[in-house]
Amino acid sequence: MRLKTALSLLISITLHQVTFAQEKTLIAPGATLQKISSQFSFTEGPAADKKGDIYFTDQPNDKIWKYDTEGTLSLWMDKTGRSNGLYFDKKGNLISCADEKNELWSISPQKKVTVLMTDVQGKKLNGPNDLWIDSKGGIYFTDPYYQRDYWERQKPEIEEQKLYYLPKGKKTPVVADDQLVKPNGIIGSADGKTLFVADIQGNKTYQYQINTDGSLSNRKLFVNQGSDGMTMDAEGNLYITGKGVFIYNSKGEKIQHIPVNEEWVGNVCFGGKDRKLLFITASKSVYTLKMNVKGN
Repeated sequence: MRLKTALSLLISITLHQVTFAQEKTLIAPGATLQKISSQFSFTEGPAADKKGDIYFTDQPNDKIWKYDTEGTLSLWMDKTGRSNGLYFDKKGNLISCADEKNELWSISPQKKVTVLMTDVQGKKLNGPNDLWIDSKGGIYFTDPYYQRDYWERQKPEIEEQKLYYLPKGKKTPVVADDQLVKPNGIIGSADGKTLFVADIQGNKTYQYQINTDGSLSNRKLFVNQGSDGMTMDAEGNLYITGKGVFIYNSKGEKIQHIPVNEEWVGNVCFGGKDRKLLFITASKSVYTLKMNVKGN
């Protein structure tokens, strides 16, 4: 019994040391959280283009801002359809959850807007919130209902708050999951095989198997924590947001928490020239943190 106990203790200590080492190596040595600006109302939807420039929304003020690889912050676009979540497609278009009229937009580098979809069988979406694009150009997006002061309607036209998939070139999405309370943050793995979706009201994050036709299967609970936004690094760790940024490894074990001195962290992404800059949208502010790992 003593030998087994000693062996178990040794294994436990070794596993703790491995986890601790992993925590230490995620953030670049000596790096600290850097506040870039606090001039916003509520920041959201960060997304990096191929160069590593980062675009994000100030949703209540209907603007998209740009933080480039040289560290310059500038207003990129005004009147954005109340854009929320953003993601770049392969052609460099910025795909936007534009919830002023509950649409999905494609915004070209020249700021030309193409409306990708407007409704589901004549009914307005609740309010597209966040999205991820697969290798085929299909768009997974969450559609929770958050009452906006710029809407005339006072209740949803679609009762359920669903996860949708819009195949490339189509105008009507298919329901990917209708068993979520209030879906919000979303990200897919680098190999395109796994999708992570946060149920912010249910306070859970799920993982799904992505099938070849874009449908989802094998839904499993990943962690008992919801999220407003999320991203992944090249090591397969999942970063979810709320009261700071929480990092979980591929087994669903929490390995780090990055505290942010703001009321709320809405979203997070990787950018920069080497994709090792963690960009955090936190209510009225945006922050950066140099990392040892790249985004996926």
